[in-house]
Amino acid sequence: MKFVSKEDIEAPIAEVFLVVSEFESFERSAIRRGVEVHRMGDVAAPASGLAWDVQFSFRGRSRDMHLILSDYEPVTRLRLSADGGGIEGGLDIELMPLSPRRTRMVVTLDLTPKTLSGRLLVQSLKLAKSKLTKRFKTRVAEFAKLTEERLGRLV
Repeated sequence: MKFVSKEDIEAPIAEVFLVVSEFESFERSAIRRGVEVHRMGDVAAPASGLAWDVQFSFRGRSRDMHLILSDYEPVTRLRLSADGGGIEGGLDIELMPLSPRRTRMVVTLDLTPKTLSGRLLVQSLKLAKSKLTKRFKTRVAEFAKLTEERLGRLV
């Protein structure tokens, strides 16, 4: 199951990448939403094996997931690989410069079941795919807007 969203951000690519790769702020945001987060590795050197063990509640059940920063190309791309709960997947964030002050961000989320319970979960998500796709695109658009506003204040 795949979700894709593209957003253009009025900011230079290097500044957008700094916001996208602020892992500590994403950790704090997850903790505020009730997710237990345990980081392994150093955020100061993200290319050298940064990973997280997370535990959260989804559809009434506690879920455990292991996230790994599997690809980290400064300024252009990062990929988080996830494994847990019978599902494996990845979150890709690609940045492309459109001009010196404009950046396109492409966010792709891909989920693949590994077990029967994972298949059941992904199948139930497929039944609500249009609603989930809309929510995914809305969240990516909100993130792009917040990034623009935040970087606009720094100038």
